[in-house]
Amino acid sequence: MRILIVEDDDILRDGLKVGLALAGFTTDAVATCDGAATALAANGFDAVVLDLMLPDGSGLDILRDLRAKQSEIPVLLLTARDTVRDRVAGLDSGADDYLGKPFDLDEVAARLRALSRRSSGRATAALEWSTLRLDPARQSLEKAGRPVHLSRREYAILHMLMAHPGVIFSKAKLEDKLYGWQEEIESNAVEVHIHHLRNKLGPGLIETVRGIGYRLGGAG
Repeated sequence: MRILIVEDDDILRDGLKVGLALAGFTTDAVATCDGAATALAANGFDAVVLDLMLPDGSGLDILRDLRAKQSEIPVLLLTARDTVRDRVAGLDSGADDYLGKPFDLDEVAARLRALSRRSSGRATAALEWSTLRLDPARQSLEKAGRPVHLSRREYAILHMLMAHPGVIFSKAKLEDKLYGWQEEIESNAVEVHIHHLRNKLGPGLIETVRGIGYRLGGAG
């Protein structure tokens, strides 16, 4: 998942970036309403972690604007104002979940995974395809019951493909999901990750659709 973090506290914002990256997410972060509007206009995010109190406005304004535009992107609100009235206001404005500060990073990651399952209509966390079983909560993969070690970005690619069986992902789309704005991307980075995945998983599980991109192959 590619996550947009909207948080003006430098320490908290950096902590969320590092913690969610360790949990397997790709993250971008901004500190203001204006920054969030610019980032969201570019799309490409799977969820938003949104602080309510920002230096140039309220996170609720960002949330209401998203819902007014019919955006269904999941939003997890973070705020120090953890009263019933604040929770109700956030949820009534279109938030999908709510966490008061201080919070545990593991819980933020777990709630984001739950939002992803909910938005994709899946009841369980684990994904299965052919002999593969991928567990997002544990960041683990098994092939025919045996564990397979993947790098963070190898895992992210496979997660995308297994979460959307049959969908063809272009190289550009994969790059959008794997890398944040400020990260440099080598021209053949995606091809290298796909090559490593094929070596680890065997032939036929990831197909190249010439001139378009990649998708899962083999029997589901």
